[in-house]
Amino acid sequence: MRRFLGAVLRLFGRAAFGPDRWKGFALYAIVLMLEFFGVWISVRMITWTKVFYDALEQFDVSAAIAQLWVFAGLVGLWAGTALFGQWFRDKLLLFWRERLTDAAVQSWLGKAAYWHLRPGLSPAAVDNPDQRVAEDCRNFIRLLLVVSVDVITNVVALGSYVTILWNLSDFALEFAIFGWDVSIPRYMVWLAFVYVAGSTLITHLLGKPLKGLVFRQERCEADFRHALVQIRDNATEIAQARGEEAERRHLDHRFSAIKDNWNRLIGREFILGLFVKPYYRSILRIPLFFALPAYFARAVTFGGLMQLASAFSSVATTLSWFIFNYRDLAEIAAVAQRLDDLFANAADPEPMPDVPRAIHQTHSADQGLQVRGLTLCTPEGRSLEPVPDIMIQPGDRIWLSGSSGAGKTTLLSALSGLWPYGTGSIERPSVEMIALPQTPRVFSESLAAAACYPGDPADIPETRLREVLTRVGLAHRLNGLGKSGGEAVEGLSVGERQRLAIARLLIHKPACVVLDEATSSLDLPAEQALMTLLRRELPEATILCVAHRPPDALAPYRTWAIGPQEQSERKTA
Repeated sequence: MRRFLGAVLRLFGRAAFGPDRWKGFALYAIVLMLEFFGVWISVRMITWTKVFYDALEQFDVSAAIAQLWVFAGLVGLWAGTALFGQWFRDKLLLFWRERLTDAAVQSWLGKAAYWHLRPGLSPAAVDNPDQRVAEDCRNFIRLLLVVSVDVITNVVALGSYVTILWNLSDFALEFAIFGWDVSIPRYMVWLAFVYVAGSTLITHLLGKPLKGLVFRQERCEADFRHALVQIRDNATEIAQARGEEAERRHLDHRFSAIKDNWNRLIGREFILGLFVKPYYRSILRIPLFFALPAYFARAVTFGGLMQLASAFSSVATTLSWFIFNYRDLAEIAAVAQRLDDLFANAADPEPMPDVPRAIHQTHSADQGLQVRGLTLCTPEGRSLEPVPDIMIQPGDRIWLSGSSGAGKTTLLSALSGLWPYGTGSIERPSVEMIALPQTPRVFSESLAAAACYPGDPADIPETRLREVLTRVGLAHRLNGLGKSGGEAVEGLSVGERQRLAIARLLIHKPACVVLDEATSSLDLPAEQALMTLLRRELPEATILCVAHRPPDALAPYRTWAIGPQEQSERKTA
């Protein structure tokens, strides 16, 4: 319970505090005031019950008709209050959800947590972060509003209802047991609390396993959805490999996890429902049965009996909030734990245990790049071949060669400051560095956004974009420059994506460029043409090129061989 409350308070702080926090609290205050007004209407309905049923008992037609008008007015007020309350609650949900989502996105992207917390790189890898940011933020705020508003409202309402019930229960329940005379004054008040307390205990015992099952169900649903997204993103590769059956097996496996946990979840909900459903249906009738002894003892009139039953029902229903909302409480506990874990892990990504993390990273004074005594390790703790020392001056062109698996990509991650595992020292420039991978990121917002990534396309004139795309061999794609959405980049081959990535370098003109097999899908003449263009447009840029063949178009260049030298030479040959 302490962990759950701590997580809820931390998440609430992220959503509710900060700039413009007054707006959220103002909306929350309006929601509460409307809820309190609803409580007042409920109290008036309890009073109305006695007057109306007394009129029926006395066959007073005019009084009964008058009370029907009162009833209509109260129902109208209740409906209006409920509608406006829901409207303000929805506005508040969006406001706080936006703030919590912004905090989650910032936490996930900040400190490159999305990179460090991948499976295999950290023992605290975060599964399905997309679900946690997109759905858990929404569900947490929704459930938080439901729970918090209901709790505060019910506390206020309970005081009003108990006061009414206390005043109405000015009689005692008298009976004999084993020769003893027993008298319980105001028994209806005590009975309400005992009745609900016992029912709450039973509900908790039956529903306790729900939290874990809900938590696992959310994970299984997200895993299945992620598998479907992967099919969409890799449609060409799957179709060319005729991988439909393999994908189907993978999806079936994911859905089997959903089905297995779902069966356990609905089984537990069924067990809980064996008690909760009858309780829910009887909570409005049981009070009448409890009040019958007072009626038969002529302690109350028929209208008083109905009023007493209504007051008891209001108290019992308010006290039963925990029972009626147990499923929501289990869900908010699971959602809060998932979100809180995301923030905690992203704030300080946990490294793999017992793996050296002694790479000393500094910025060089002369904007060069120097590597000394560097040995990289895998996350499992296996040491790679020592990296040869090197001093790279601004404007140098370096061919980073080595066999597959020698650790070239890992080295690039270390040079960028991402890779933590290993020993040695790296002095790197503080200038802008852009790295192009073998399969570059294509931002599906628009072709212009893909070309300007990671910059804002609004900052680049369209004439400049057209000129650059034409120079890298993408003139045939210019018709899609003004389009938005996935349609703009649909059908881009890997080679076209690599041309698009080279266009980014021409647009941003960084001082340091890292090419990680960035032209591997192009034929040799196309590769040489783009490298020549790059050398001409960025004559003073430092270029570090990873390739399986010498980048002759970048000449003059130096070679930085990684891994066993003889393996590297055989690969080059």
